Amino acid sequence: MKKKYCKVIKDYRSTCSDPLIITKGEILKVEKRESEWTGWIWCINKVEQGGWVPENYLEIYENSCKTLQNYNATELSAKIGEELIIEKEESGWIWSTNKQGKSGWIPLRNIQII
Repeated sequence: MKKKYCKVIKDYRSTCSDPLIITKGEILKVEKRESEWTGWIWCINKVEQGGWVPENYLEIYENSCKTLQNYNATELSAKIGEELIIEKEESGWIWSTNKQGKSGWIPLRNIQII
């Protein structure tokens, strides 16, 4: 499969110092649902750590949800001009890897596919 690349067109600084990392089948609490990002749900794990999770990765109940796959909420800080490898796209964000081998989420609005 051919790799897809993008160039950062607007600096992005990670806003999360302790990202939520979950495994398939984990039960999480759903605490709030309003965000500028459509398709993301605020979830809290059993040790009270919270983070945004793609709605597509969840089976949602009334106040809880079950994860349908593994997920890592790490965000990737990047500067204008950096080239990244696009690993996947989800609800306005991409999971990407930089030249130093660091991976994480960055908003689509901060990159241009090349």
